[in-house]
Amino acid sequence: MHCTVNLSPLSKRQLKRVPSHIVAKVQYWVALVEKEGLLVARRVKGFNDEALAGTRVGQRSIRLNSAYRAIYREQKDGLIHVVQILEVNKHEY
Repeated sequence: MHCTVNLSPLSKRQLKRVPSHIVAKVQYWVALVEKEGLLVARRVKGFNDEALAGTRVGQRSIRLNSAYRAIYREQKDGLIHVVQILEVNKHEY
């Protein structure tokens, strides 16, 4: 299944302010999704992909490390899944 990943303007700005190893992990996830598909990327345990609740219903997150996560939403356009990364933020626990 072919996937295209789009970064929102907010996530592009946020990626300019995060450590380089976080940017590299986002780039790895994007490449994996675009090459292998979202279902394969979701099975990678290191990302801890999970559905969100509350005001973020319909969105999912991946863990980039213990502090950072990326929030994304999957959209279906025919056979192409468009995954939009909405934001990359430092997660408060």
